[in-house]
Amino acid sequence: MTLPETPPTPTGGASGAETGDLLSRVSIGRISEVIVDQVRVLIRQGRLSAGDRLPSERELCSRFGVSRVTVREALRVLEANGLVEIRVGARGGAFVTAPSSRMVGEGIVDLISLATISASEVTEARMVFELGIVGLVCERATAEDVDALLEICDRSDLAVAAGEYPLELSAQWHTRYAKAAHNRAVSMFVESLHDALLRSLERARESAPTHGQHGVEEHRSLVAAITDGDVTRATELMHTHLTRTAQRVEDAEHPHS
Repeated sequence: MTLPETPPTPTGGASGAETGDLLSRVSIGRISEVIVDQVRVLIRQGRLSAGDRLPSERELCSRFGVSRVTVREALRVLEANGLVEIRVGARGGAFVTAPSSRMVGEGIVDLISLATISASEVTEARMVFELGIVGLVCERATAEDVDALLEICDRSDLAVAAGEYPLELSAQWHTRYAKAAHNRAVSMFVESLHDALLRSLERARESAPTHGQHGVEEHRSLVAAITDGDVTRATELMHTHLTRTAQRVEDAEHPHS
């Protein structure tokens, strides 16, 4: 790994190293947290990329001016946050990982719970976002995208025939639909909402036990419209599809209104 000549000024407040090394000594606050902040800033700035190997524990101790216990604590926090992967063996060490949108999704689910954001609000957000990308999907979807969406439809049909339709299949379809927009920001955002989406579908099922099964037919019709590049038809289908979910979520949250 090539080390930049000028170190960043970390958010934790540590000063830049006079030696011009990538990582600088720390001396304030909870030291392990300051180390984590330094590494996080380097990743955000693109000065550490997925696959880069951090220096060894011994070298990190020297660069930061701390004990091995402190370095290990910082590495554990980085690993728990999905920023690095710890590998063992002769070629082991701490390696920067690719960003995980599912990790972000877990945080979003926590925020929804802690902030008491309702399933209705999640569904309303889907109305804005999933309708907004219909044009991109119709324009950019490839044969591979269509096959992947139809494969989920096939598994869904089998599940419905067996009387066991897991809502996870619906969440999978919508996540794969977003991927067909071929925009990494769109795909990552929707994937990060996977768990929140699943929770809102489960809430909809509270008011309609068979919720999801009728949606399987609409998923297949949507694929047909996407294949034809019919933005108008796909938009109408998606609007109907999401509106029904929104109504059932509303019924579950306000059963006597």
